[in-house]
Amino acid sequence: MSNVTRNHKDNVFCLLYREKKNLLSLYNAMNGTSYENEQELEVVTLEEAICMKMRNDAAFVIDSTLNLYEQQASVNPNMPLRNLYYVTEELKKIAPAGRLHRTTKVKIPAPHFVMFYNGAAKQPERMTYRLSELFFREEKEPGLELVVTAVNINPGCSQELLDKCESLRGYMAFVEKVRVKLAAEVKLEEAVRQSVNECISENILEDFFREHREEIVEMGIYEFDQELHDQVLREDGEAIGMEKGIEIGRREAVEIGRREAIENLMDTLNLTEEQAMEALKIPESERKKYSVS
Repeated sequence: MSNVTRNHKDNVFCLLYREKKNLLSLYNAMNGTSYENEQELEVVTLEEAICMKMRNDAAFVIDSTLNLYEQQASVNPNMPLRNLYYVTEELKKIAPAGRLHRTTKVKIPAPHFVMFYNGAAKQPERMTYRLSELFFREEKEPGLELVVTAVNINPGCSQELLDKCESLRGYMAFVEKVRVKLAAEVKLEEAVRQSVNECISENILEDFFREHREEIVEMGIYEFDQELHDQVLREDGEAIGMEKGIEIGRREAVEIGRREAIENLMDTLNLTEEQAMEALKIPESERKKYSVS
């Protein structure tokens, strides 16, 4: 496969929003504005360099604001820190270090950070991640703060935004088509290819999917393969957590008594009383004695 798919940041969202008209429409939908002139928008997306190993999905300046947009298929509370890295690199370009020694103020565009979430884990329609939430200790008045607005664009969420933005609505229609086919056990490459063809035939971002058909298929294969990989890791992690919880419960049964150990397993792992007793290997003949109900 080409270099496109080996770079984890190259995905369909990035490709879609390389086009200024799509980026402008997304900005308008997010902010209730009606800009029409694409030339008013300056794209400043970080392109990965060997020395930096850093790249963001979409960044642009318009109306004296610096907007950093990211798409995520996984829950990531570290987005404020990532965006701090990104915005620092952006500001180095906008206000080079040599200008900072002047006695006059160096003006910069106000940064705004948005993460578009479309992963499988259930999340609120909107929430915020704060840099201060990552500090070792709580600060009542943080000396440094960065707030990322997370927007859930899965079906049933953010409908008003999707109605206003054809490109975002079309992107999510494509994503849902692929996921439905994968759930029906269609092979990954075929699922992506079929979804692209369906979008074209149904006039969903037809020009975009027609122009970039092969590139989208190639990107999509990696993008959804990575998403499935992440899902497997999450499921494995949950299974490992369950096993660890049961092992701790068995030790507690010796240390604090069986009845309390049963209650702890029921509370922490959401097990029934019968499941908790089974996990602790309590013989059938003794279970009535330790019943907590």
